[in-house]
Amino acid sequence: KSCSFSFKKVQPALTGFFPVVKWLPKYRFKEYVWGDVMSGLIIGIILVPQAIAYCLLAGLQPIYGLYTSFFSNIIYFLMGTSRHISVGIFSLLSLMVGQVVDREVQLAGFDLSEDSRLEGISPEDLFNSSKTNVSSVNLTLGVFNMECGKECYAIGVATALTFLAGVYQVLMAVLRLGFVSIYLSSPMLDGFATGASLTILTVQAKYLLGVKIPRHQGFGNFVITWINIFKNIHKTNFCDLITSALCISVLVAAKELGDRYKHKLKIPLPTELFVVVTATLVSHFADLNGVYGSSISGAIPTGFIMPQVPSLNLMSRVALDAIPLAVISFAFTVSLSEMFAKKHGYTVRPNQEMLAIGFCNIIPSFFHCFTTSAALAKTMVKDSTGCQTQVSSVISALVVLLVLLFFAPLFYSLQKCVLACIIIVSLRGALRKFRDVPKQWRISKVDTLVWIVSMLSAALISTEMGLLVGVVFSMFCIVARTQLPHVAILGQIQGSVFYEDAGEYENLTAVPKVKIFRFQAPLYYANKDFFLRSLYKATRLDPLLEIAKRKKAEKKAKQLAAKRAKENVQDNGNCQVNQILVPKDHEFHTIVLDCSAIQFLDTSGISTLKGVRNDYKEVGISVLLASCNPCVLDTLKRGSYFGPNEKDISTLMFYTIHSAVQFAGRREIAAFDSEM
Repeated sequence: KSCSFSFKKVQPALTGFFPVVKWLPKYRFKEYVWGDVMSGLIIGIILVPQAIAYCLLAGLQPIYGLYTSFFSNIIYFLMGTSRHISVGIFSLLSLMVGQVVDREVQLAGFDLSEDSRLEGISPEDLFNSSKTNVSSVNLTLGVFNMECGKECYAIGVATALTFLAGVYQVLMAVLRLGFVSIYLSSPMLDGFATGASLTILTVQAKYLLGVKIPRHQGFGNFVITWINIFKNIHKTNFCDLITSALCISVLVAAKELGDRYKHKLKIPLPTELFVVVTATLVSHFADLNGVYGSSISGAIPTGFIMPQVPSLNLMSRVALDAIPLAVISFAFTVSLSEMFAKKHGYTVRPNQEMLAIGFCNIIPSFFHCFTTSAALAKTMVKDSTGCQTQVSSVISALVVLLVLLFFAPLFYSLQKCVLACIIIVSLRGALRKFRDVPKQWRISKVDTLVWIVSMLSAALISTEMGLLVGVVFSMFCIVARTQLPHVAILGQIQGSVFYEDAGEYENLTAVPKVKIFRFQAPLYYANKDFFLRSLYKATRLDPLLEIAKRKKAEKKAKQLAAKRAKENVQDNGNCQVNQILVPKDHEFHTIVLDCSAIQFLDTSGISTLKGVRNDYKEVGISVLLASCNPCVLDTLKRGSYFGPNEKDISTLMFYTIHSAVQFAGRREIAAFDSEM
């Protein structure tokens, strides 16, 4: 039925796949247009310098960052369900793309330290090695067989990687695999982002100093890069260093002022654009490149490159690298969409969000773009400047388009250290997470450990490995919590029918002759041994050891009785010796297991409970269950815990702890009366 076709289904399918068809005709022009135009212009102004800067991270020419910002905004406008998120270049993804690009470019035989500037060329010349004056390799890009230079090869790797990441995201949406994101916990993502931010800071440090050092690929990039920086610190370009210090001072001061007076400022200060324009003018008229050897961006061509199919040959090389990109991209996009939808009182469709971000990667990959996702900082700016709908994304795309068509060549003299400053200052939010560590440690030590492990692995090992280590460690912590849960002996709150942890609360009354034991986790194969050890320790009675002691004592008693019989000693000495060696009376006669915190049982759990009941029964102690949830109760019934036809359920299971305690008291009185 779901796969059948009819014309009645066309419109719902169309509006479902392109939500813009549904909401745009209902656009409230007078109410929404001012906020959308303002937020769109501001985000567009922010996008331009960031798009150019983040290409340093991706190892690509600045023009590709502008392409990416333009196409992603247009496609998300058509397909997204969130009204507020800003989709485009994201520093973390740019770093991950850049690591793959650098690796493949190096394996292809290109010189990573090559600092070529593209002067007076058109966009198509980026694909012509003879005009860019760099080495070349033969590469089949889609249906075109051509000689490809370094820049062409780099964007070829990036587009193949981006195409695969988009395909993975669309497949995840089709197969309803969005649940994968639930394994990316908030502490893990925060730690991963902070560790990646340290890596980004490390990668950009050489531009701040104007030091030319070889790029390291593989594990330990963080440490090796800093070692190389300090080895070459004497080669610092003081022009770049002074420029970096001035730019960072201006950017940080403006950000701090903006944060302090954000309630008074109607729009955020376009500090990045001001710094870029000022630095470009100073660099151009002072000829900082010619006089001081300062590294500059070089020519950024205008116009668009002809679309091309991403290289099929390169896809096999980057297929695994695209997986973490796809997961991180959709995780950030979906989480931000849901966060801002909740804030403004509307709903988003997570599956459609995955489709939208997937096509924001697939379609632009044909237009020489690299991987995108939603970005928190730009989304918050968009929200604070009055954004109402995704019409603001179209305005932002038009701003980028103006730069692409007319203003891009004006950034020729822009120093790379200025771009590095923009990137580093944008990491303030992630790096500030270090200040939250003491507070987080007081709230949850486990979450703090997850954050620290994810951060260190992302920074010290590699970005991709950091994601894997973070996910595995956070899942290990979940398993460890169920394997080593909290256990407690409960006492009664005076004058009530409620019972709580005697180790956590004062003035609780111990129930005479009854031990109430709480196990705060599911009971399954991985923690059944811990359950038994905890129960024996809490009750101070191991029934197996008690049985073994009694058997040993009975054996000794019989031997002693036989010996005394030969000496004509009365035979009733057997009982007296046995009672002296192992007293049969204990300080309690009933154990009540509080099952309120046991979410589920498996077959090992059922067998464990049966064994506990039988073992304690042999030493004269009853085991009762209390507060079982329906899932646990059904499992016990299926496991025949209550005997054939559940005949013993009324004497083994109780709905509250108090009813179990009362039953144990009545049974003790009945047993005492029968003995009398």
